[in-house]
Amino acid sequence: MEENLSGQLADAVAQGADEADLARARAGDEAAFTRLVEPLRRELHAHCYRMLGSAHDADDALQDALLRAWRGLARFEGRSAVRTWLYTVATRTSLDIVEARGRRALPADLGPSSDRAVLDGNAPLTDVAWLAPYPDAGLAGDPAGPDARYEQREAVELAFVAALQHLPGNQRAALLLFEVLGFSAAEIATMMATSTTSVNSALARARKIVAHRVPPRTQQRTLRRIGDARVREIATRFATSLERGDADALVALLTEDVTWSMPPLPNWYRGIEAVTDFAVQVPMTRCPSWRHRVTSANGQPTVAFYLGDDAAGPHAAWSITVLTLRGEHIAEITSFLGPDGFAPFGLPASLP
Repeated sequence: MEENLSGQLADAVAQGADEADLARARAGDEAAFTRLVEPLRRELHAHCYRMLGSAHDADDALQDALLRAWRGLARFEGRSAVRTWLYTVATRTSLDIVEARGRRALPADLGPSSDRAVLDGNAPLTDVAWLAPYPDAGLAGDPAGPDARYEQREAVELAFVAALQHLPGNQRAALLLFEVLGFSAAEIATMMATSTTSVNSALARARKIVAHRVPPRTQQRTLRRIGDARVREIATRFATSLERGDADALVALLTEDVTWSMPPLPNWYRGIEAVTDFAVQVPMTRCPSWRHRVTSANGQPTVAFYLGDDAAGPHAAWSITVLTLRGEHIAEITSFLGPDGFAPFGLPASLP
């Protein structure tokens, strides 16, 4: 009873503080606006990432959304919560970017897999907007609404974010606002300036497409069953098998239908024979020396790889490699190549 009353009192105090800051912000106090926004910044950024499939685009979207919110603050009448209003602005900003830039892709979206290692003719495709990984640190303080169906980490898993890219913008927004954030269809209709009937129709179509593309067992369920220590062990064994050129150790970790893709390279591999051939021909043979750091992206075990000319010299950032597990084996390997993706993870650009 006392704890409940204390919680209610704290909520009331926080609400009063928000109202005071809102009044000050409307009067032109930028510091008050910052205080309103700051507790919501991470969850808004994660929402923009789900919409856009890129942490860089999410940075741009959130910055633009907060600027729009600041400039439009006088028009906010307080009929909804500040959080709802900010999600409205962030969603509409993201929809503008979706319309301008199109959807993001993975190599499997562009063509069939390769049976053998492609050593020539596998140049990076720079005219494709590629899906990008998301550091788990960005999920801290990212609460779901009471009616949300997806957990926050489930909602950034690679399979889910990749499936979202196959939805039109309005369906993508409706699904995220309803299933991930717990807004009602009526609230979403107001946020997107449409009807409840249109929202329900968009939700039905979106659910059908996502259900077809997302495995029934989420990574979060798999990882919870395995346990953190075992998950880290699998990621470490994967990394060390490549560092040591140990093909047998690698094969022991993989499912029979494993896939390996490396955006921005268009070629990708499916099946244990094709993946093993690629691993032996390229990272185990043509890459002189590897080092790694185990981290986490998209709610999944991840290895940051560094490549060097020899074991004694410096190693430069090479890839953020996200692993998708099925049971205690690796079913998908997605290596996002390039050093630009390391900074959002707080990782150095090189290792000595």
